[in-house]
Amino acid sequence: MGGSLLCYFSFKLLVYGLNDYKDVKADAVNKRKGNFLFGASATNEQLEGLLLNIALVVFPFIFWFTYTSGLTMFLLLVFMVLINIIYNFEPFRIKERPPFEIFIQIGYVTTALFSIQLNELPQLPWQTLIYLALFAFQAHIAGEIMDIEPDMQAGKKTTAGILGRKKSKILMTCIVLLEAFLVWFWFKDMVLALFLGLFAFWLVLDVLVFFKGKPYTLTQMKLFGYAINISAILSMIWVLYSGKLLLP
Repeated sequence: MGGSLLCYFSFKLLVYGLNDYKDVKADAVNKRKGNFLFGASATNEQLEGLLLNIALVVFPFIFWFTYTSGLTMFLLLVFMVLINIIYNFEPFRIKERPPFEIFIQIGYVTTALFSIQLNELPQLPWQTLIYLALFAFQAHIAGEIMDIEPDMQAGKKTTAGILGRKKSKILMTCIVLLEAFLVWFWFKDMVLALFLGLFAFWLVLDVLVFFKGKPYTLTQMKLFGYAINISAILSMIWVLYSGKLLLP
């Protein structure tokens, strides 16, 4: 229960709160923001006091889990906080240092390590951690592709902004194909591999036939957002049911 509260409330406030706090300018010109699907578009006045509120809900969890789980848990939680600070704040602000803003998404994998440490579970296979990191990479690139114009308007540097929409879609397709291959090669999971392959096929049609280098409309982005969330939920159900990502 405590772990769920930390991941779904406390650390979500940390991750997305810091992101909003340092992205006011970019979010203000981003038409897809300002809703529950894609995130907030807040003003500096609305975010006043946010850092204190984040500290008030994050640090009690750090003390609690350190007391119950020991030094390793403390170091892991501190790392999770630091990686968000490095990602958002100067002088680091990795989120505007392409391509490192993609690689640092590996921080999302630490939630799995947190669960393992808290519940005293066996460590995940290194192959599973690589798959999870690749998934985080392609998910982040998808967001950058949708935000190329508002990010450029706000002066925000991203990998997608440098590569352009078509090349970024090709990069994302390559990552998804790599995921599909590794899922088949390492885990013999034909269902998940087929799902990823179909997604890669759609990306190929997107870049070569349907949208090419054109930006998506707001309606299309919302449609894709719902489709991606539904697909993610279905894939999670399959992963939990099959257990194949635990057996390379």
